[in-house]
Amino acid sequence: MTARLLLLEDDPAIARTVAYALERDGLAVTHSLLVDDARRQIRASHFDLLVLDVGLPDGSGLDLLRELRHAERTSTVPVLMLSAHGEEIDRVLGLELGADDYLAKPFSPRELAARVKALLRRAGARPVAGAAPPAAHIFKDDEHGQRISLRGQPLALTRREYRLLAHLLRGAGRIHSREALLAAAWGDDSDSTDRTVDTHIKTLRAKLREVDAATEYISTHRGMGYCLDVP
Repeated sequence: MTARLLLLEDDPAIARTVAYALERDGLAVTHSLLVDDARRQIRASHFDLLVLDVGLPDGSGLDLLRELRHAERTSTVPVLMLSAHGEEIDRVLGLELGADDYLAKPFSPRELAARVKALLRRAGARPVAGAAPPAAHIFKDDEHGQRISLRGQPLALTRREYRLLAHLLRGAGRIHSREALLAAAWGDDSDSTDRTVDTHIKTLRAKLREVDAATEYISTHRGMGYCLDVP
């Protein structure tokens, strides 16, 4: 099955060049010029990967990225950010908001295509039909009962801990920013902070070790967030 990409880029010349490079590699590309148009496309269709420019006439690709990471349906879709700004602070901000990769302009279309293919491989955009993801063999998430089991043993989780672990499970193998985890577990609770996430991750790790002391399932990525690593 052909992987589907959404390209958000307001420069038609750049968009044509990028689309050509990606389509030449067998990928299906949908192009949006504006943030609002991209938002509508994402709501209406499924995409395996998003390539978002930062500076658009009607807003910022970073704002759209923030929305996507807060929505369950798009929280784990791989995102590559494009920007004319190559400063470290811009890259860090994009990665902290949940971007999987960042490419500064000017760039080589071949490099962009290579990065896109690498992200698709890591995300498993074309899984074997009927095959369960690795996490499903180790963790079992009962969404209706809001209970999670590790290797067949139920975990004694609080409501917040369940939401955190369920969010990490849905995006196993990718880094989740503290902001995205806050949104997933606490919503609009203004009293919650990054430190709140760190504290709950610490208790989650302790409960996972009670069942499987030999494996460290949640890894910390300094300046970026947390990742659930499944052996």
